[in-house]
Amino acid sequence: MPQQQWNVYDADREDIIRLSRELHIFPLTARLLLRRGFISTQAARAFLEKSEEQFHDPFLLPDMEKAVERIQKALADNEKILIYGDYDVDGVTSVSLLLLYLREHGGNVDYYIPERIREGYGLNKAAIERFAAGGVNLIITVDSGITASDEVAFAAEYGIDVVVTDHHHECHGDLPQAIAAVNPHRPDSVYPFAELAGVGVVFKLVCALEGNKNIARICSKYADIASLGTVADVMPIVGENRVIVKLGLERL
Repeated sequence: MPQQQWNVYDADREDIIRLSRELHIFPLTARLLLRRGFISTQAARAFLEKSEEQFHDPFLLPDMEKAVERIQKALADNEKILIYGDYDVDGVTSVSLLLLYLREHGGNVDYYIPERIREGYGLNKAAIERFAAGGVNLIITVDSGITASDEVAFAAEYGIDVVVTDHHHECHGDLPQAIAAVNPHRPDSVYPFAELAGVGVVFKLVCALEGNKNIARICSKYADIASLGTVADVMPIVGENRVIVKLGLERL
């Protein structure tokens, strides 16, 4: 095997010395942080520390309050809830996290993952007809649903409400007329971090259902599942994703 060599580009010497001293790190580490854009001590410290205090308020996500209100009503009234997922790792972990949380809180909840070849990706009308026959009152999509305008309208004809949670970018046209459409890529989103995986959006939904309290408890129970979907979906390991993966790896 030929010998490989890392080429680490230089940074401002005064900044290297400052970061190295203030954070008690090696000058090489300080140089790497500076090259990655972490100029201020505060930004560099946040990148290194990775604690649950760095999570943003989940209610900054669009429609989060509406989603929480509808799900809490379904739990209180013992309505039949159906979590509709996807067949990749992000989709399966999204289903798993939400299913475990809602069952923990007494939810009358089941799940559905479409068959890859026969049904393809996303909500489909044949499945919705089966859900209606089974008495489903509320569908919660995870890692999907942001383009399912026709399917959401079709569900409404059967009296089924839909809450969409998704992270895909295709949400710049008309949104589905769902009870809520939670997606950090919505044009009207003010959420500070848009690169959550589908399971990351579900993680934030669960935090919101907790009333934005007990974040440490949510991390201790579900960060491992959230980290799997985040890594498998090849999301950038920065910001909240970095915290999710760090805490998740510890739990794993």
